[in-house]
Amino acid sequence: MKRFPKNLLAGYREFMAGDYTHERERYLDLAEAGQKPETLIIACCDSRAAPETIFNCGPGELFVVRNVANLVPPYEPDGNYHATSAALEFAVQALKVKHIIVMGHGRCGGIKAALDPEAKPLSPGDFIGKWMSMLRPLSSKLKDYTALTAGERQTALERISIRHSLENLMTFPCVKILVEKEKITLHGAWFDISSGELWVMDRGSGDFIRPPI
Repeated sequence: MKRFPKNLLAGYREFMAGDYTHERERYLDLAEAGQKPETLIIACCDSRAAPETIFNCGPGELFVVRNVANLVPPYEPDGNYHATSAALEFAVQALKVKHIIVMGHGRCGGIKAALDPEAKPLSPGDFIGKWMSMLRPLSSKLKDYTALTAGERQTALERISIRHSLENLMTFPCVKILVEKEKITLHGAWFDISSGELWVMDRGSGDFIRPPI
């Protein structure tokens, strides 16, 4: 049997000697009392865009759902397997989060694939292709804008898809009801990996702006 990755074991040792030791009381409290995060973040599974790192949050502060291209599918109670919808349901109904953030990022591989008509399936199941097909109507429209460069087109779809996911969130009855009662607030955000800039969606206009730091 191959050994567990050495770099991860080394990181674990540092964690136990550092963060865990310094926050031992918090971990013990979370173990006993359970988690009560106020914010759910739906983010991409890209290794370069971890919400806990970007927002410098500790244990118990965020409930994070990560998938390819940070997409929220529409509400479909059809009896199939829906990981993102299940996590959303748990965060809203059981944890009673107050904020839901859909956070995209620059140079997203999933978004790039959605814009590439020549992209070939990675497997016979083509799971990524099926998942990214949710954006097909949006990506098809962007192809008509020939004045945009490939990079501009990708950034545009990364942000448009965030708005699309926020719209899909409102198809979930549990979310819609709580938003209308002002018990949950929906947010959009976009993180630029190369510069570290965070852009937040204005809830009125839908534009992405850089908040003051």
